[in-house]
Amino acid sequence: MSGRVEAIGIAGAAGEPLMPVERVEAVAGRGLVGDRYAGEQGEFSDRSSGMRDVTLIAAEALEALAGSGVELSHLESRRNVLVRGVDVNALVGRRFRLGAIECIGRELSEPCTYLEGLTRPGVLRGLVHRGGLRAGILLGGVLAVGDEVAELPD
Repeated sequence: MSGRVEAIGIAGAAGEPLMPVERVEAVAGRGLVGDRYAGEQGEFSDRSSGMRDVTLIAAEALEALAGSGVELSHLESRRNVLVRGVDVNALVGRRFRLGAIECIGRELSEPCTYLEGLTRPGVLRGLVHRGGLRAGILLGGVLAVGDEVAELPD
């Protein structure tokens, strides 16, 4: 598996729109500097779980959603990192790299009524089992658009 980071977005607080950034510092066990979950300001913040350091979504999932008639941008998806060429579902329980940072896939980020309420009808149903991945950051560093995504050996 080898893919690329196509876009990065962060939001300072729960419900705020994600803003695109070209690069961001990732802090192990915390998240992306300036993002709501790193600052414990997210709607579902729970530092004890280590689940929401960073979230990913596949560009292909958003394209499939659009093909079913529901347009949703990466930033509207509320997932931090848009990747291409990556089966994010296969990363649950696996270690992987996003550029220089090392992560572990924690669980699927299934869509919820909160996301659909912030966006539009059809998002919840259209993203079931392809709504992204919640991951923990094991080794921090700088994450940038264009970085390679690669699975690490166990």
